[in-house]
Amino acid sequence: MLDNIAPLKITNLNKNFPGHTVLDDINLEIKEKEIFGLIGLNGAGKTTLIKIILDLLKADSGTVEILGIPSTTTKSRELLRYLPEKFQVSSMLKGMEFLKIFSNFNTKKKQTSEKQKEDINKMADLLSLKKEFLTLKVSKYSKGMVQKLGLISTFLGESKLIILDEPMSGLDPKARIHLKNLLLESKKSNKSVFFSSHVLADIDEICDRIGILNKGKIVFIGTPNELKIKHNELLLEKAFLKEIN
Repeated sequence: MLDNIAPLKITNLNKNFPGHTVLDDINLEIKEKEIFGLIGLNGAGKTTLIKIILDLLKADSGTVEILGIPSTTTKSRELLRYLPEKFQVSSMLKGMEFLKIFSNFNTKKKQTSEKQKEDINKMADLLSLKKEFLTLKVSKYSKGMVQKLGLISTFLGESKLIILDEPMSGLDPKARIHLKNLLLESKKSNKSVFFSSHVLADIDEICDRIGILNKGKIVFIGTPNELKIKHNELLLEKAFLKEIN
């Protein structure tokens, strides 16, 4: 990662739908090796913002840069990995088959089959996905197992920016703990994580900073503790509710 270039920089971003302002002058910058949580009520504009970052939706005005590269260019997509809230994969593929295919697109260096399998198994261990399940077709997977498969594919490789939309979806409490450990481990690999979630207890635990999106505007950026101090609350959930009211 180049020095002084933010993994993600959003400047004066605006998006309107007929009769409705969805994003209103959004300015946001993610730091190197940072876990940043975006929170807001349903309809606040979180998914719209993520779609614009990924160039799946065009902004009316403003810019998004991935490591200094405009998000509207193909090159920017090489620098990030994204996991949608409703991740799906062909049910006819075996878990290991899918991950090997994805891994081949996910690294600039040619890996041996043994090294590739070693990296996949290590990531599966971090998420407590048993290796024997990787030999099964995805049609045999539970919802939580499919989510783990998506998470493994997202964190494989060398991408410096990870974007996750509700990554805790479908995960049981044990799997959520493993995911939080994986997110913290990613910082050691110089990765930055930008994710949205409704699980504020998890956000409080692992995020370096958070942003609150309310009615299309960013109304708070800071650490979870700063928000709790601002509203004299011990729980992030209560501080969040006071911030948006």
